[in-house]
Amino acid sequence: MSERPQPSSGCCASPPAPCTLDAAPRGARLRLERVDGERAFRRRLLELGLLPGTLLQVVRVAPLGDPLELSVRGTRLSIRSAEARQLLVTVLEPA
Repeated sequence: MSERPQPSSGCCASPPAPCTLDAAPRGARLRLERVDGERAFRRRLLELGLLPGTLLQVVRVAPLGDPLELSVRGTRLSIRSAEARQLLVTVLEPA
């Protein structure tokens, strides 16, 4: 049985360590590693194109930190920060 990567405290570690999407730096290129959460939530994100291995970018964050605007596959999505905490990403290129 393979062990799942655990979120780290620093998203810009070298080598890149997985972290949650809400902790990822704005503007950085990211790769989605894992989608956690309830089944209905995971299913909805998968329907929107957020599959493991997908490249994405945090474009904007609202002034109070909620929601986050993402660029995924040429489209923009907004998700709540609580939902972003359930997405594990790896930084490919810092902002």
